[in-house]
Amino acid sequence: MEIKFLRLIKTIAEEGSIANSSEKLFLTQSALSHQLKDLEIQLGFKVFYRTRNKWELTEEGNVLYRTACTVIDSIEDGLSTIQQIRVGASGKIKVSTECYSFYQGLPFFIQKLGVLYPEIEVDLVLEATHDPVLKVMANEIDIAIVTSKPSDKELVSIEIFEDEIFAVLHRENPLNDSEYLDVHDFLDLHLIIHSFPLKTVSVYEIFLNPNRVMPAKISAVPLTEVALEMVQANIGITCMPKWTLRSFKLSDELSFKKIGKQGLKRKHYLVVRKSDFGKKYINDFLLNFKEHFQNFG
Repeated sequence: MEIKFLRLIKTIAEEGSIANSSEKLFLTQSALSHQLKDLEIQLGFKVFYRTRNKWELTEEGNVLYRTACTVIDSIEDGLSTIQQIRVGASGKIKVSTECYSFYQGLPFFIQKLGVLYPEIEVDLVLEATHDPVLKVMANEIDIAIVTSKPSDKELVSIEIFEDEIFAVLHRENPLNDSEYLDVHDFLDLHLIIHSFPLKTVSVYEIFLNPNRVMPAKISAVPLTEVALEMVQANIGITCMPKWTLRSFKLSDELSFKKIGKQGLKRKHYLVVRKSDFGKKYINDFLLNFKEHFQNFG
């Protein structure tokens, strides 16, 4: 049975007549009468006894009325609850990442999120890249994307995925014959990074610095396209995960080599303030982010 019929029965029973119910249901008396008649034919029993001044429920109609009250009240309670949830579903989220390579995948995700959750506004804060966790703690941004799990008890960290960083070099580079690049291979290399400081460069922070190795030359090139062109010209190497290059047409002259015998792997985390973790719009962002990026490793 359609909800409109349950609402019709409930309204007539409570108003006492078609005339009194017409205005509340935004229908003419004639339309109401036709609907009720069609319903009774469909059900096979009378719902109301009609008198000149009062419409009274039949025994079957009384059961139907109680059912209508239960169903309609339940629907209204559900809609009210949903409305309360939706109130907490809108908000503005400021995001930054310690690794510039992550900016390659964020715009598409933000576009996708905007279609599914138009009430969530996402801003990328590039100037917070050098210290995103500190910016979260200072309430300057809301979510940080990092590769090391902070220990502060006021923060919540969610592991997203693990990826591997490769050395990208020209096929004529002598190191192309190696199975992998050892830490000491970097001593004589021209390393092309996205930007300084070096603590934001994963290959340096995770691989080179712990072994006290500094490349012969380091150049900061913010544009990935330009960095790849420099590698293609065989005037240096760069290091990045393969997934960040999905949108680029790569030259056959480029080669990917593991960094270290076991490969250079890192985990990615979303970091958010514990006080914000329960907010619906924050959780909507976190869950969709994890779903979108979980296969990027």
